Amino acid sequence: MSLSLYGGARSRASIVRWYLEEKGIPYQWISLDMGAGEHRQEPFLSINPFGKVPALVDDSLKGPDGGALKLFESGAILQHLAEQHGQEFVGETAAARRSLTVQWLLYANATFGPALIQAAGKPEELQRQLATLDQLLSSGPSLLGACAASGEASWGAADCAVQAYLAYLPLFCPQVDLSPFPQVQASIEATRQRPAYQLAMGQG
Repeated sequence: MSLSLYGGARSRASIVRWYLEEKGIPYQWISLDMGAGEHRQEPFLSINPFGKVPALVDDSLKGPDGGALKLFESGAILQHLAEQHGQEFVGETAAARRSLTVQWLLYANATFGPALIQAAGKPEELQRQLATLDQLLSSGPSLLGACAASGEASWGAADCAVQAYLAYLPLFCPQVDLSPFPQVQASIEATRQRPAYQLAMGQG
C-alpha cells in the first residue's frame, strides 16, 4: 500500500500532510511547482482535472477506472484518511464519530474558512465564529471529545481541519484581536508547538 500526496508551498495540502505526520501514516510527498503551473498540466490533471491541490492517490483501493483511488479536496481527503488509515472510527461510537467528523470538516471548509477569508469585509461574522469556537474549546482540545475506548481526548481529522484554520489567523488576519478568545489563543499556540505541524508547514 502506498499513499501519494500532491501539494505545493503554502497550499492546503499542508493540512493533509499535518494529519499524515501526526498519525504516523507512511506517504510520499510530491511537491508541484505551482509558480510554473505544474498543477495545471498533465499528468496532474489526470488526478485532479480542476488543477488544484491537495490531491491524494491511494493504491490500496481501486477507483471507478480500475486504477488507484484518486481524491481531491482537503476535507474529502482527511475523511478518507481518517476512515481508511487513521483508525479513528472504531468501537460503539464509530458511526457517531464518523458523522461528527464530516460535520467539522464541512464547517472548516464551508463556514470558518470563508469567514477568515472575508474577515476584512465582514469582521462581525468571524467574531461570531471565534466566540462560539472559544466556548466549545473550553470543554477540551478535541472537538469530538473523549474517545469512549480510552476516556482520553482523541485528536483527529476534525481537529486537524479546524485547528489549521485557527493557526492561519495570526498570519492572514493580523488585524483581528484574539484577546477576547483565550481558548482560541491557547489552541493556536498548542498547534504551533506540535512537531508534526511544524514539519508539515515547513517549519521543521
